[in-house]
Amino acid sequence: MRRQPGLSVRLKLTLSYAAFLMLAGTLLLAAVWLFLLRYVPEQAVLTVPNGTAGSDVFPVRSRLLDVFAPRAAAVFMLLLIFGLLGGWILSGRMLAPLTRITNATRLAENGSLSHRIELEGPTDEFRELADGFDRMLAQLEAHVAEQKRFAANASHELRTPLAITQTLLDVAINDPNRDSGDLDERLRAINTRAINLTEALLLLSRADQRSFTQERVDLSLIVEEATETLLPFAEKRGITIETAGELTPTNGSHTLLLQLATNLIHNAIVHNLPEHGTISVTTAARFDSVVLTVENTGEVLSRQLVSTLTEPFQRGARTHQPGVGLGLAIVKSITEAHNGTLTLMARLGGGLHVTVALPADQA
Repeated sequence: MRRQPGLSVRLKLTLSYAAFLMLAGTLLLAAVWLFLLRYVPEQAVLTVPNGTAGSDVFPVRSRLLDVFAPRAAAVFMLLLIFGLLGGWILSGRMLAPLTRITNATRLAENGSLSHRIELEGPTDEFRELADGFDRMLAQLEAHVAEQKRFAANASHELRTPLAITQTLLDVAINDPNRDSGDLDERLRAINTRAINLTEALLLLSRADQRSFTQERVDLSLIVEEATETLLPFAEKRGITIETAGELTPTNGSHTLLLQLATNLIHNAIVHNLPEHGTISVTTAARFDSVVLTVENTGEVLSRQLVSTLTEPFQRGARTHQPGVGLGLAIVKSITEAHNGTLTLMARLGGGLHVTVALPADQA
C-alpha cells in the first residue's frame, strides 16, 4: 500500500532531542531571570563622603541584560547545533538494531529464510523483537521445508499408481490376447489406492485449515465407534483389542475425531505382531483435558524413527505395509486443529504408545 512520504524516525528523534534541549535551556534562563535578575535594581546611586555620587559602581538590570542577551543567544545557538548533531548520532545508535531487523525482513521477503539477526546485548525491547523475529524465521523455514518435502512426496506417491496404470494399459494394448479380468482387477486396486491417497490429502488439508464446525462430543463414544468398525479387521489378523474408558466430553468435529481414532487403531493393527498381538485403547478425563491412549505390541522402534512417524508418507519400520503413509500425519493435524497435543513413545518391549490430549468441555 502506497503511503505519503514523511519524516524518518531518526529525523523525528533528532528534532525531538534538539527541541528538548532548547526547552531545557529556555527553562534554565527563565529560572536565572526569575530568581536572580529580577532582584537587581533598575537604578543604583552611590554616595561617597566627599559628596559626589556615581551610578557606574553597581551593576543595574539594563546593563546586565545588555551583556547577558548576546551570550544567551550564542548559548541557544550552541544548544541547537549540539542537539541536532548529538540527537542525530544518538538516534542512529539507538535505531541500529531496527535497521538490522529491517534488512532481515527484506532478505526474508526475497525468499532467504536462513538469515538470522542474532542481536547482541542485554535484553530490551529491540532484543525481544529481534529474538521473536528469529524464532518466526526458524518456524517459517521449517514450515516451508516441510511443505516442499510434502509436495515432493505427494507427487511421487500420486505418480506411482498413474505410472503403473499407464504400464498396464500399454501391455494390454500390445497384447490383445491378455486376460482382461486380471487387468481389470489390478487397475481397480491401483485406482482405489489413488483415490485413498487423494482423500487422505484432502482430509489433511481440511484439518490444517481448521475448516470444520465445533460441537460438543464424547471422545469415548467416538473411540468405541472406531473400535467396533475395525474389530473384524483386527480379529482377522489375530489381534486382541482391549478397551477401557470413561465419559470424556470435548469440543470439535465428530467426523475428524472419528478419523483420528480410526487412524490410530488401524495403525496399531497394521503395525503389530504377526500373531497374538494386542492393542490397548483407553479414554480418561482429567481436570482440564480428555486423553485418548492407544498402545500396541509390535517391532522394537528406535527413538529417532518414532520422531519421524508423524511426517507425511512415513510408514514406520514396515514399509511394505499397505497404506499411503498419511495416517499419523492426519492424526497430528487433527489434534493440532483441536488445540490438543500428540505424544508418541516407543514401548520397551516393542510397539508404540500414542497419547492424544484434547481440551475438556467445561460446560
